[in-house]
Amino acid sequence: MPVRAGTVPEITRPGVGVVKVSTWRVGTPQRQQATVDAIEKAWRSRDWPDGGLLSYSVMVGEDGQTLLHYSQWRDEAAYEDFFRTGRDARNAEIDAAVPGIERVGLNSYELYRSGEPAEGDTRVPGCVVIVDVEFDGPDPARQRAWTDAVFAALDSDPYEQSAGIAAYFHTSVDGTRVLNYAEWENAQGHIAALSAPGEGIGSSTEQWERVQSFPGLAGSTVNRYTPALSLSAG
Repeated sequence: MPVRAGTVPEITRPGVGVVKVSTWRVGTPQRQQATVDAIEKAWRSRDWPDGGLLSYSVMVGEDGQTLLHYSQWRDEAAYEDFFRTGRDARNAEIDAAVPGIERVGLNSYELYRSGEPAEGDTRVPGCVVIVDVEFDGPDPARQRAWTDAVFAALDSDPYEQSAGIAAYFHTSVDGTRVLNYAEWENAQGHIAALSAPGEGIGSSTEQWERVQSFPGLAGSTVNRYTPALSLSAG
């Protein structure tokens, strides 16, 4: 089966049972690009894995050192099958082209709630912002309650996020994390939103205070990425 290439995944693609998110540290901007090129070559020179892999996407970190990997699977069994039969050959080819890649962590998620683009919005994301939130223990109800609190805060926020396109909140399968995959028109728009007066993405509200002081919240990180490659069955 041939491979189709684009730049960003379809986050609300039907049939996705589990999402895998991981980071590779490669060291320099030059090695970031070389790794993306090696990934594309390794994947496009082979048939698409049968059945369970729906998409595989790579984004380049603004830090000049990392790559974010976002893949959509039919279910956990499909991922485990690929891990056993198709992963090593691809990674070996990539490692031969760019030695010394450090693979950091792998978390499993399910898409919980989406703030999708407005009707008629055809902008292509030039920046993906990943907000990774960790709690002090597993609690699926808390994951959902925190996410719902974020949506309430966004609704209360008077700051106009003109550069924001969409936000997709994922809850980790182990119950300990929430990941917001947010699409922006460009990095400058996200920077401007963060620098607006007040707390959170815009102005200070009671709703944003609730998000930031939510019981059990252990920490969070915010990182910007440029979409580089999104592969799916052709």
